[in-house]
Amino acid sequence: MVALDAYAFVFVAGLITALATGIGALPFFFFDSISDRGNVALWGFASGIMLSASLFGLVQEGLAEGTPREIAVGMLAGVVLVVVAHEVLTDAEIDPREYEEADFKKLILILGVLTVHSFPEGIAVGVSFADLGLAGGTALFGFTVPLLAVFMTVAISIHNVPEGTAISIPLRAMGVSKWKMVWWSVFSSLPQPIGALIAFAFVRYAREVLPYGFGFAAGAMIYLVLSEFIPEALETGAGLPHGGKRVLAGGVALGVALMIPLAYL
Repeated sequence: MVALDAYAFVFVAGLITALATGIGALPFFFFDSISDRGNVALWGFASGIMLSASLFGLVQEGLAEGTPREIAVGMLAGVVLVVVAHEVLTDAEIDPREYEEADFKKLILILGVLTVHSFPEGIAVGVSFADLGLAGGTALFGFTVPLLAVFMTVAISIHNVPEGTAISIPLRAMGVSKWKMVWWSVFSSLPQPIGALIAFAFVRYAREVLPYGFGFAAGAMIYLVLSEFIPEALETGAGLPHGGKRVLAGGVALGVALMIPLAYL
């Protein structure tokens, strides 16, 4: 039986990643807007972090726990979940201008859309805590925390900052107040601590599925990068020289360069 304080610890880790999204709105306290070039660079930076966390964190750890086939099956399941969820919510795209006037039905749709985007990241955090309290980790706040969990929590938190900025850009254009932009940025990632708890409970009670869990989280995050982050960056940078591809590549390279040293610590 896992103690309740362990669940609380994992929930707090997931909550930290969600709160980090609000940091992305803070630049608008000092600047009125962010250029397309800056926006493309931020999308690239977030993509580089997500890809590094998935490949050098989740997949690498999954291979240590299971076989390549198990990881591949888990990754496929993660992709399928995101694809199916998008299909279900295709007609439920949410206009940020309607946030404050949302009735209960609209709120449910908003939560559904946000869950598709941020829930896999929460799962990644929860799975990474599978060895919480076991030997081989680092002492932190009275717990023996797996190094992978520290890596994933830091990676998702850093990734969430530019994601919060991307969320805030249209809200700023619509005249939403600065502190409300911070709130909606954090709100967009609130499924993460919930996903972290669910994933942590699942892998602790069913250790044999742990390799699939690592693959699942990695597959979902990699698919989100390839199907949403990169296309969004290219669309935003369409008017830049070379279609913004060089800026995007630079952002991706910076994100990867930041995370690789952490992966080997």
